[in-house]
Amino acid sequence: MATFVRKPILCYVLNGIKQLSGRQTRETSFLWRSYATDRENRVPKIYTKTGDKGFSSTFTGERRPKEDRIFEALGNTDELSSAIGLAREFCHEKGHTFTNQLDKIQCVLQDVGANIATPQSSARETHLKRTKFSGTPITDLEGWIDTFTEELPPLTNFILPSGGKSSAALHIARTVCRRAERSVAPIVRSGEADPDVARFLNRLSDYLFTVARYAALKENNKEIIYKRPE
Repeated sequence: MATFVRKPILCYVLNGIKQLSGRQTRETSFLWRSYATDRENRVPKIYTKTGDKGFSSTFTGERRPKEDRIFEALGNTDELSSAIGLAREFCHEKGHTFTNQLDKIQCVLQDVGANIATPQSSARETHLKRTKFSGTPITDLEGWIDTFTEELPPLTNFILPSGGKSSAALHIARTVCRRAERSVAPIVRSGEADPDVARFLNRLSDYLFTVARYAALKENNKEIIYKRPE
């Protein structure tokens, strides 16, 4: 779990998502040392042994039990990204044009994790600037939902997760998203994470439901309608 906290932050440095000054800061050096023991070109080890006693670190340096709600939320968002990644593979095989959206969502989930891993009560200004979560992805999701909805038949009955492998996998991702949202909600209410993180997850579950139906439609697969058992 300790490496999960560091990796999303490193994405900001490598990809320029959060622009820093030209001078390498002490924190930036720490991030690089997470992946190498010295300045030589050695192959980094994936294990750190720092969590062997049941504790892990937030980005702000706090040591907390692995069952802490922050790490629970991080685990759920990580699982969500994995579920979306699996669904994306099914969708890619079918030639769906929205797979690039799933790619972007997985990147945004890295940003979600970075924000969650930075409790505001112990964060310095440099932490907050680097892990601030933008509301732009929420607007993107809403636009995509509206576009897909225009092509879908009206929803008049409850539907069961179905409609082919692509659709069913997206429904699984949707349910994981709901769980991630539930675990993030108390962190946001306590003021430890950005409210837009919770809004993004809420809107993401709506997107995954909509795109699951869209995938079934494009693949000409029938969705199973709920009927009360007799």
